[in-house]
This record gives sequence, C-alpha cells and structure tokens, in this order.
Amino acid sequence: MTLSKTDNIVLQARSISKAFGGIKALDGVSLDIHAGKVNAIVGENGAGKSTLMKILSGVYRDYEGQIVLDGKPVTFAHPRQAQDNGIAIIHQELNLIPYLSVAENVFLGREFVGLTGLIDTRAMHRETTKILERLDLYINPRVAVSALRVGQQQVVEIAHALSLHARIVIMDEPTSAISKHEIEVLFGLIRSLTAQGVAIVYITHKLDELFQIADTVTVLRDGRLVGSSAIEDVTHDDIVRMMVGRNMQDFFVKANAAKPRDVLGVRDICLAHSRRRDDYVVDHVSFEVKAGEVLGLFGLMGAGRTELLETIFGLHPKRSSGKIILDGRKVEIKSPTDAIGLGIGFVTEDRKLEGLVLDMSVAENISLASLEQTERFGFLSGAVGNRLAQNYVERLRIKTPSVKQIVENLSGGNQQKVVIAKWLATNPRVLLLDEPTRGIDINAKNEMYRLISELAQEGLAIVMVSSELPEIIAIADRIIVLSEGRKTAEFPHSQATEEVIMKAAIPKSFHFQHSSNG
Repeated sequence: MTLSKTDNIVLQARSISKAFGGIKALDGVSLDIHAGKVNAIVGENGAGKSTLMKILSGVYRDYEGQIVLDGKPVTFAHPRQAQDNGIAIIHQELNLIPYLSVAENVFLGREFVGLTGLIDTRAMHRETTKILERLDLYINPRVAVSALRVGQQQVVEIAHALSLHARIVIMDEPTSAISKHEIEVLFGLIRSLTAQGVAIVYITHKLDELFQIADTVTVLRDGRLVGSSAIEDVTHDDIVRMMVGRNMQDFFVKANAAKPRDVLGVRDICLAHSRRRDDYVVDHVSFEVKAGEVLGLFGLMGAGRTELLETIFGLHPKRSSGKIILDGRKVEIKSPTDAIGLGIGFVTEDRKLEGLVLDMSVAENISLASLEQTERFGFLSGAVGNRLAQNYVERLRIKTPSVKQIVENLSGGNQQKVVIAKWLATNPRVLLLDEPTRGIDINAKNEMYRLISELAQEGLAIVMVSSELPEIIAIADRIIVLSEGRKTAEFPHSQATEEVIMKAAIPKSFHFQHSSNG
C-alpha cells in the first residue's frame, strides 16, 4: 500500500538505517511527512518507530541515510537545532525535570529574560498558564512537576512542545498516561494545529485512535517499512496483520490456572490522604487472591489502584492500616524490604523511573532485588549474575544481543520483561503488576499476556492493574472495580463485560450530576 505523491511534503526520511550493539533498529526506512496532516506511525516494540523519531528530532546523529526538510538535505547535531528548524518531539517516556516548576520545564533552556538580565518568572508563568489553558489543564505554573499526576505531567510535556511554535510536532504515545477527557482535549488541539498547516507525526499502540485522528498510517516491522496508506483505505485488522505478520485470531487466549488455596488476603486496607484530613485514597478495601489466579484491578484515574498496590508493598506505612494475610498468616509489612522478604514482588507503572537503572546492563538490573544470590565470599560475582540473567533472558524470551547490553537500548516490551525478571529472581509467591503493558505494542502485549498466564500456571498469585477494559477482561480470572478509593464491584470472568465494569467504575458524584442534568 502506498500513498500518492502530493506537494505538501514538509519532511522526509530517505533510506534511514541505525544499529545498536549489532542489532539493526532501522533498515533503509523512507518516510514522507505531510503538512496539515496527522501522519500516524505504528509498529510493534522494536519496530524502530521511536528510533526514527529521535533521528528526525536530532537526538541521534549517528545514522545512515538522509533527512530532507522543505526539499533540502539537513543534519541536526542536537535537538536544539531541530527545534530551531521547527521540529518538536513529545517523548513517550516523560522527559521532565521533576523538581523544577511547570513553567521552568515548559521553557527550559529558553527562559524569558527581562531588561535587568534576570529571568522574568512572571512572564513565564503567564505564558505557561495560557498554554495549559489551551490544553484544559488548570494548575499553578509554579508547582513542581514532581507533585503532579503522571497524566498531568504528560500534558506539561505537550505544553513544552506547543511553546516552541513548531511546524512539525512528533508525538510518541501521547495518550499512554492521560485521561479520556485529556485525550479529547488533545485531539481537539491536534485538529486545530493541522488546520493551521502544522504536520503531526503521531505514534500510538492504540489502534482505535488512528481512525479518530489520523490522515495517513505508516507501518514499521523489525526496523523496515511495511507500507503506508491513507487511513480510509485500511481496516483495523489490515494494520494488525501488517504490524505483526499474522491474523487477529492468533492472539492470546488465557488458560484458567487458579487453585483453591488463598495465597494473599487483604482486609480493610486503608491509605489516608496525604493532605486532606479524614479522607482516604484507599478506603477499606478487602480481597483474596488464590495460587495461580490473576486478579484484575480496574478503575478510572484517581480510583486508588496504584496506591492500593503501593500500600500492600509497604510504601506508605505511616498512613496505612488494615490486615495483610499470606498463606493464612497475618504479616506486618512496614517497608518494601519486608514485602520482598515475604515473597511479594511489585512491577511499578513507570518502568524507566521506578523499575530500571537505565545505564546498567540487563544482568545488573535483573539481580538488583536479589543481590544475595550473586554474592560470593562477600563480593558480587559478575559471572554468577550473568548466569542468573541468562536464565531469565531465555525463560522470558528477552530480545537482547547479550546480558551485558545496556537496558536503555532495549525496546519497551523487552525492558518490561527485564523488570519482571528482576522480581522473578526473588522467587515471589505474589506478583503485583501495575499497568504491565503500558507503552508497548500489540505483539509485545500478547507476549506479556502469555507470560502472565505462564506464571499463573506455575502457581504465582498475581494482582494486575490495567486501565484497558479489553485487556483486563482477557487476562483476569476475577475483576475487582475501584472507584474513589472504594471497592464497588467484583466479577468472575464469566460475568465481566465492559458495560458492567465501567458502570461500577464511574464515581457516584458523576451519576448524580448526570441524573440532575438529565
């Protein structure tokens, strides 16, 4: 499938190739970006999408091939040069400095300077507020980014790109961590930008988004171009087949492996709000998980899903209460060290910030939570660590040229497998998974589902948070719904539908407003 030639091509990649550690991330990829269009790019993890975008935006300068801007070959030595030429990128993994303010992040490196030669913070705050209002985010521009939710931080990342007044905006998974309302605002903004002639390069794993927002779609697979098409000329299944080289019906179907024995029980777990007195982020939640069972946790943003897992793992001992029972015995968990010692592993939502040390090797990351296994005579043994890691590389089918490979160079799906391997190396009985497929493609998701199913069949008790309804229904044996910190419903797999789950997830305040307005 190919697109017809048009005269509104603003940016081109010509025969771009790029390798990391002997693995070719891109192999002769050519791409046309059209002004005033949403140019969608899809492909499984490791397909080369983000690598290509980093080349186009000046992050990588060591590559083969040519970039053509407005019909003229260009070379960017660093991202600032790309920005000066009107190219902005919103990275998939947040690229903010947590302890700077929102305004300082938006205008980082381009601070407003007054007549006195000092930074004009008032002007920066005013301009930041204007940009954030366009994105329907009403927050104080003086607040530190670290105080914001992940979804709000994603909006700040988008605000930074808008502040550049770019004519080519690259969005790498811009909706991976934002709410439905924030997505609607973003889509409205994208339509406004394209109407002004701005070219949007839109990378996503959510294929339903393509048919809402994209004008064209380009598919990459294994670092090569599979094809490009106008969006109206392809179907959802066409794109999936191009991405993964197989049909939809070949995808994951979970086997039931639950056993009668309860491994984990929580009773009346509460987490007090850090600022609001007599308010709870997690409010008297109780459940059990059996050996071999996958318990799904679903809820809308702010429902308390992540906070519930963090509380079980001992991250908030001073604000939490309730009972935790392992194998029929009440236990005290006052820290993550306690949790690990009792056989609980926690795969956090943000793998790059909380799950991995990016500049360390695969082997070093896998052994991080179980260093005692690699200790010999009081010293850490690299050889033992490498053997431990190699075992999990093979078991989890992690694609890496070596266990010595720096983990930052792996695709998102393989990075996530490294995080899971780190916790499996601790020999856990319970595995807590917070959005384990966030930011990975369809094929990598399918592999993750199979892995979770295999771990359940081995007897692990698994608690999995997901914000994607089809995913939670596909993978979970039983589903608990949270709303405003409370457990509002529980469904066995046989009774779980998107409609009943969503009805239980909507806060009561919403029902009241809806009925009042009706």
